[in-house]
Amino acid sequence: MRTRFPALFFHPMTTQRVITLLAGVAAWACNGDTTQPRPPSDLVVSGGDAQSWYFDNPLPVPLSVIAVDPGGEPVAGVVVTWSVAQGDGAVSPAQSTTNANGVASTIDSIGSSTLQRVSASFPGLANAATFTEVGSAPPTTAAVDVRDDNFNLQNVVVQTSGTVTWTRSGVNHHNVTFGSGPAIPAKIFEADLETGTVASRTRTFTALGTYSYSCTNHPPNMKGTVTVVH
Repeated sequence: MRTRFPALFFHPMTTQRVITLLAGVAAWACNGDTTQPRPPSDLVVSGGDAQSWYFDNPLPVPLSVIAVDPGGEPVAGVVVTWSVAQGDGAVSPAQSTTNANGVASTIDSIGSSTLQRVSASFPGLANAATFTEVGSAPPTTAAVDVRDDNFNLQNVVVQTSGTVTWTRSGVNHHNVTFGSGPAIPAKIFEADLETGTVASRTRTFTALGTYSYSCTNHPPNMKGTVTVVH
């Protein structure tokens, strides 16, 4: 005579909860180790290296590094310390923390030295990431050739109280109209260059910053900038 055991039945809600629990345990078992962040092992230069700029001015492009783990994956939350290893410039901030993409950055200002080196590191890093920048005296004058279809040079830099001269070499009618800047100068060439009576104009710039301008007779091709530095 066979002994019969009662069949076991589970309520549908109970079955669903058991399956969900088992799935969660399986996911934790498979992924628990890989989701833990690894410590950083290196800093990789990602931007701002090998710039040439002017004494006593911040570089136009920030210095940046990426913190990576031994597998080359970016690491967030790493405090990076920046320091000037050679030269008399400065960095700001002196410490920055890597973001979700592992990137940390700072602004480097060149002092009066021709060569400046900046290092980036964190505790335990064997070899700091390094940046090399070159400084020079800013020009006091700049010249722009107003051609038939472009400004050449398109972008110029002068120090404060420096001058820029625009000279027409083409035959088309042009003007130099400023659209933005710290103190927007008056329009240049609007009447005299178009009639051909005067072929060049010079302006002095005293306020720091970048000025943008264009020839309103020939948009959008004829555009240019003047950047004024210390």
